[in-house]
Amino acid sequence: MSSSTPGAAGKNAKAAAEAKAAPRKAATRAKSAAPNKAATGAKSAASRKAPKAESHLAMVRRARRINRELAELYPYAHPELDFRNPFELLVATVLSAQTTDLRVNQTTPALFAAYPTPEDMAAAVPEEMEEIIRPTGFFRAKTKSLMGLSAALRDEFGGEVPGRLEDLVKLPGVGRKTANVVLGNAFGVPGITVDTHFGRLVRRWKWTDEEDPVKVEAVVAGIFPKSEWTMLSHRVVFHGRRICHARKPACGACPIAPLCPSYGEGETDPEKARKLLKYEMGGYPGQRLSPPADYPGKPAPALGAE
Repeated sequence: MSSSTPGAAGKNAKAAAEAKAAPRKAATRAKSAAPNKAATGAKSAASRKAPKAESHLAMVRRARRINRELAELYPYAHPELDFRNPFELLVATVLSAQTTDLRVNQTTPALFAAYPTPEDMAAAVPEEMEEIIRPTGFFRAKTKSLMGLSAALRDEFGGEVPGRLEDLVKLPGVGRKTANVVLGNAFGVPGITVDTHFGRLVRRWKWTDEEDPVKVEAVVAGIFPKSEWTMLSHRVVFHGRRICHARKPACGACPIAPLCPSYGEGETDPEKARKLLKYEMGGYPGQRLSPPADYPGKPAPALGAE
């Protein structure tokens, strides 16, 4: 005789039915809950504030503060080409393409001893000039440019370097960068020099994302007063050569790191970063054989004395 009763059998049947239906109910609940969870997640993500984009005004203020900090760091900033007059600066700047200022400074003493004036350089024997400037690289093309600009100075400007941008850029081998170097440092005419260092740093500092030097020059000119242009150029280039290097910036030894949105691209360990410092910042000679009197570093060695 079975111990089961009709009431118990009914309960067992009901339990079995509920157990069978449980997976379907669970699936239904999961399906119903999924959109709610997604909505909750989206709401939560939306509630988290993204980093606030820097306004143009804030960027300008930060850029000007960087300039002030660099002025304190490099009060002795200067053009790193040796020259005694506008002609020598013009020639040295043309030679500096695709080489270092140090190599140019080591080469120009012999060049200017042989050809001290535009008239002398225009009348040079090309092969002889090529041999003198060979250490700077691309010596054949540079010889052609130097002889061409010297002839133009002799024939069109009475042997004098013109002090206007529109005249300078007409000379063979002279572009806006070279013209601004000459104007700013030989004539006292403000100009922004956008070389590789300058372009690299202003992009790292998020002043602009432009790659074209002319566009970079225009953007930066709109951030700073004209009176700052020449010295700003020197300070930025100094920083690029000494601390904010192309391949491995010394972030951990950089005094303006708190103002840099690209901090961390380079070495952040202070001790390791200090070992990356160059020229006077690292206790080494600078690029000029004849640096200004207030330069705190050592003069560079002459060619062959390195």
